[in-house]
Amino acid sequence: MSRTELVLLRHGESLWNAEDRYQGQMGTGLSAFGQQQAKEAAEYLRAADFDQIVASDLQRVTETLQPYLDSGDLPAVRVDRRWREIDVGSWGGRTFADVYAAEPGVVEAFGRGEDVARGGGETFAQLRERVWDAIREIAGSGAGRVLVVTHGGPIRVATASTLRLPPGGEVLLDPPVNCSLTTIQVDDLLAVTTLTAYNVPTSGTASTEEQPA
Repeated sequence: MSRTELVLLRHGESLWNAEDRYQGQMGTGLSAFGQQQAKEAAEYLRAADFDQIVASDLQRVTETLQPYLDSGDLPAVRVDRRWREIDVGSWGGRTFADVYAAEPGVVEAFGRGEDVARGGGETFAQLRERVWDAIREIAGSGAGRVLVVTHGGPIRVATASTLRLPPGGEVLLDPPVNCSLTTIQVDDLLAVTTLTAYNVPTSGTASTEEQPA
């Protein structure tokens, strides 16, 4: 039985994060603050060795990863759309306040823990399924240690699955801050799963505020 360690890095602050806008699978690149976070994350990771690097294809992840890639001779990045943020459909690009004014019932249902498809996009159950499928593929590759650069939603559902939380259990977890690290260990059959770190800041400028997906 082989074991794989996945180090999950959330992207730095994006322009839409700073404006309190929902992003989902839309969104912008990093703010100036986020660019500084990405540089500090690259410095934090410099001493680590990874067999693979996997990343979401969205711009805020690509920009977060670049300073680390510039730092030395590293494995080629494998882009995997399964590590995208949850799809929030028509909510993408809209502020918290705007969405709440237009759809208070849906926002309140989500706040109560109901797994609604916000903006007609994905549910957390659907996100959990695609992320766990991506983890299964990595675990089956035999890699010892893998860096995954992704988003808050995928990190929360990966953690919930690792802890064997029931459906909806991800809402019990604090949202990961920008450029934080979460580390899980899995065997090649996903029969043994362990959370070894959650939401560890890599940057002295990490935001402590909850931000939209």
